[in-house]
Amino acid sequence: MITRKRLAAGLCGLLVTLTGGLSPVAARADAGEPAAKEAPKVELVLDVSGSMRARDIDGQSRMAAAKQAFNEVLDAVPAEVRLGIRTLGADYPGKDRKTGCKDTRQLYPVGPLDRTEAKAAVATLTPTGWTPIGPALLGAAEDLEGGDATRRIVLITDGEDTCAPLDPCVVAREIAAKGIHLTIDTLGLVPDAKTRAQLVCIAEATGGTYTSVQHTDELSSRVSQLVDRAAKPVLTPVATEGADRCAEAPLLRPGLYTDREVFGQHRWYRVEVLPGQELRASVSVAADRPVHRDHGVLLRASTLAGREIVRGEAAGDGRTDVMSTGLRYPRPDIDDADTDGGKPAAETVCLRVSNSFSAPAGVKTTPGLPVELSVAVVDGPDEAGDPAFLGLGRGWWLLGTLTLVGFLAGLLWGWISRWRVTVWRTN
Repeated sequence: MITRKRLAAGLCGLLVTLTGGLSPVAARADAGEPAAKEAPKVELVLDVSGSMRARDIDGQSRMAAAKQAFNEVLDAVPAEVRLGIRTLGADYPGKDRKTGCKDTRQLYPVGPLDRTEAKAAVATLTPTGWTPIGPALLGAAEDLEGGDATRRIVLITDGEDTCAPLDPCVVAREIAAKGIHLTIDTLGLVPDAKTRAQLVCIAEATGGTYTSVQHTDELSSRVSQLVDRAAKPVLTPVATEGADRCAEAPLLRPGLYTDREVFGQHRWYRVEVLPGQELRASVSVAADRPVHRDHGVLLRASTLAGREIVRGEAAGDGRTDVMSTGLRYPRPDIDDADTDGGKPAAETVCLRVSNSFSAPAGVKTTPGLPVELSVAVVDGPDEAGDPAFLGLGRGWWLLGTLTLVGFLAGLLWGWISRWRVTVWRTN
């Protein structure tokens, strides 16, 4: 059982590595759509209100910690990212609320990054005024307008908005409703409960993330991750619905898909593979409710006639949140003479996802368990150094190789044993 778990985990890790390079751009290219070439845009929105003077982050002020983190982030920004910086509460020190709630400006324009210039601009900041988060988000959204690039706002603040009734959560929902695919991530510096709730609401409204920050290195690391995420966006899963039979199954193109599978059910999907290509697929089934201790997941590839090609399986006997497995199927290339001058025919591969989860009495079995299926079709291996070239791991090749190795090892051990007995008798 332990060996099977390790093999399944290793295969799953291999598939993640092999398919991790599949990006939304590549998926759209496979679908025949034009690839987006515009550079991703990110705007960092920094709170410079008076509360940033508080000295509770690693023995220094929140403002000092933010400046240090910004310098580290600016040094690591990928060359393809167009970065901008906007402030809120940086200029007006007075008590007039109407004026204070307009205190937001773009410190550094969104575009190719001049690290020296950007650092010099950040160095001039001093904690000053109010906390107009809502107006700052509206300004940042305008700064990122135009084109079809990936857009991301990273909001860094230590307090909740002081300019109600312009609720920043409502502002975030309005930005999301525009359909411009702009994500807002929020970071709270030593936040209280109210600040945390507001920042979580802003992030969730646009599909972003919220992070509580207590130390300088945490702030630097998290902002860097979010900037990198804009440069390398995560592939968005596409909802699909598997069938009870392969003939009725949906035809999947390379990409990431989600579905639901009832306890103990089989779901079928289809993928077309040309000669000389390799199918790489992995599946994860999440246990989003209490389940019995024994469970497993099977991913099986077969022909339309039902002949099994290859399979991947994983099993467990304890508490789990997700079970994953995967497979690889390299289809041999064919000579040009075999195609009669026409286009080579694609082979339809049937993928069957099965699970052996079961639920205790009283646990609802509907809707089914969440399923995430990753499909990639790439050029097949053409070198013997790649195990898939020989079909290792596909049954007979692996069995034959192990048999040959065992036979040779037995011969060698027998020869050594006879030699040792001969030496002992002689002495």
